[in-house]
Parts: sequence; C-alpha cells; structure tokens
Amino acid sequence: MSVRRPLPRWADVALLPLLNLLLALIISGAVVMLIGQNPLDALRIITYGAFGYGEGFGYTLHFATNFVFTGLAVAVAAHAGLFNIGAEGQAYVAGIGAILVGLTMDQTHWLLVLPLAIIASAAIGGFWALIPGYLQAKRGSHVVITTIMFNFIASALMVYLLTRVLKPVGQMDPTSAAVTGAGKLPQLRDFMSFFGYAPLNITIFIAIAALILVYVLIWHTRLGFAMRTLGHNPVASSYAGISNSRLIMITMTISGALAGMVAVNQVLGVQARLQLDFPSGYGFVGIAVALMGRNHPIGIALSAMLFGALYQGGLELQFSMPAITRDMIVVIQALVILFTGAMEGLLRPGLESAFMLYGARQKAAAPAGPGS
Repeated sequence: MSVRRPLPRWADVALLPLLNLLLALIISGAVVMLIGQNPLDALRIITYGAFGYGEGFGYTLHFATNFVFTGLAVAVAAHAGLFNIGAEGQAYVAGIGAILVGLTMDQTHWLLVLPLAIIASAAIGGFWALIPGYLQAKRGSHVVITTIMFNFIASALMVYLLTRVLKPVGQMDPTSAAVTGAGKLPQLRDFMSFFGYAPLNITIFIAIAALILVYVLIWHTRLGFAMRTLGHNPVASSYAGISNSRLIMITMTISGALAGMVAVNQVLGVQARLQLDFPSGYGFVGIAVALMGRNHPIGIALSAMLFGALYQGGLELQFSMPAITRDMIVVIQALVILFTGAMEGLLRPGLESAFMLYGARQKAAAPAGPGS
C-alpha cells in the first residue's frame, strides 16, 4: 500500500483552501440554478456588493473585523492543542464590560473610552474562557464540551441581565441604555466619505494590531513556543518543565480576550447599546475562518475578508435577486463554511496523490546522471 506524502507548504496553505472554496462556489451555483437563476449573475452581484463601491466595501471590512477577532481566538487555542468553540459566548458576555465602560465614560473622550473598553471586554471575555480552561486543566473536563455549554450559559445570563438589570426603567425593549456621547466610537465615515453609511469604525485598527500581536506571540515569544510545544506533544511539553495545566488556562484566557473584542466593535462601534444576541454567529463562523486561514494571522486576515465579502455580498444579492431569499443566502454561506471549515480535508487525499504522481513522473523523466 502506497503512503501519500504531505503536501508542499504552498499547496497546503493556498491551493487546498482555494480548491475548497471553488468546490463550495460550484455547488452554490448549482443551488442557484435549481431555483432558475443565473449563478454567474449571482457571483457578479456578490462581488460588486462586497467590493464594488465604498459603502459595500465598508460593510465587508466591518464584518471582517469581527471575523478577525473570533478567528484569532480559535487559532490561539488551536496552537496549544485546544478547540475553543465558545468564542460566541465569550464575545457575548464581554459586551457587559464594553457597555459599562461606555455608559460610565460617556461624558469624557473616546480616546479614554477605547482603551478602557478593550481592557474591560478582554477581562470578561478572558475570564469566561478561563473557566473551561481551568476545568480541563484541573478537572479533566474536555474544553470542547465546556465551551459549547458556556455559550448557552452566556445566552441565559445575558437575557437575565438585559431584562432584569441593565434595561432602563419604563423601557420595553430588552436592551441597555444607549451611549450617546464619547462612549460611541468614531466611525470611519466621520473622517472619509468613501465608506458611506457603513458601520466601519476605528475598531478595525484594533483588529490589525491583534493580527500582528498574535503573530509575534505565537512565533516570537517563549510563551508562544510553549503553546506550540503543548499543541504538538503534551508529554514532551511536560518533560520540558512546562506546566501544561497553567499553560492551558493562560491560552484560554488569551483566546477569550480576543473574542471579547467583538463586543468593542459591535456594542460601542455600531449599536451604541447592549442588545440581545449581538454577536450574530460571529463566534461560530470564526471556527471556519481559523481553519481556512490555517491558524496563521495572514491566512485569518484573508479568510475574514472572504467571509466578510460573503456576508455583505449576500445582503446585496438578496436585494438584487428577489428570487434568492434570505434562507438561500444562508445556505450559500453555510456551504462555503462547510467546505472550507468542517470538510477542509475533503480534497486533501486526492491532492496528495496527485502531487505524489507528479513527483514520480518528474523523477522518471529526469535524465540519468553519469554512472547510473
């Protein structure tokens, strides 16, 4: 029985995700054809809606900002061999920190609000992820199960807070009080008209900084080396004198803190209040973003842009092609997530076999050297 060789690095990082995306688009096109629409027209509308004009591009960048945070949250945990499925709940509870800072500091200046909101959101999001980390490190509870369960706990907690604690007296909607002054972060449209009415705000620069900091953390610090060692071989990590339990808790805290940045973007940058279900699935899509981006900040940035384009382009498609309903848009997005995330290894065996066959043919076609 022949053994397939691993793919070249460039093929694993670029070619395989591209083929997965192409397969997802082909199947999505078939779905569009089944309802009597032209898939090429649909693709053109999606592309134009995401990149063809300033406001659409602004929405794409806004969605991508959230996907960067949740993708990085999943990736940091993955480098330590942990699968954080709780970014949705971590971002959700982090909204408490964001709104409390926004309301408390509403009469100051956004330059004071922003760093404090980052700290508060990161602290609460990190704490929410620390608990599952502690349960795995000290009690053996698998982090996949506990992070899933903590999403439900976060949802129940936020419903209670927004209906019983944070909702102003006499208000019917289950939302917090609105931030009206400095607590609302500046929109980029305040500085340039190109982005129209898109909700893109200065949090995008926090996302760019997060990409750089995560790269430095994972590949240029002792902590990052320890995390990667734990992810590759926990036994070797322990023999090297690394406290695996302590490292698990630190990693999960960092992961939850990154997820908490979604709250800064959504609560203070867009909605100016704390609302029910404001993460809107960003945490779950972040899993596919990290998988498609191979847990590398550059790959995550590109993957986040792709999913941001799908979200914004899908909205444009819904308006331009009324026959394609909101449910159909969700199906198309789900197919891309399925093939680039959960089934990202579907084409790997065939691609590895193709590279092995190509290498064997090249070797056979090479001229024989002297003395052979």
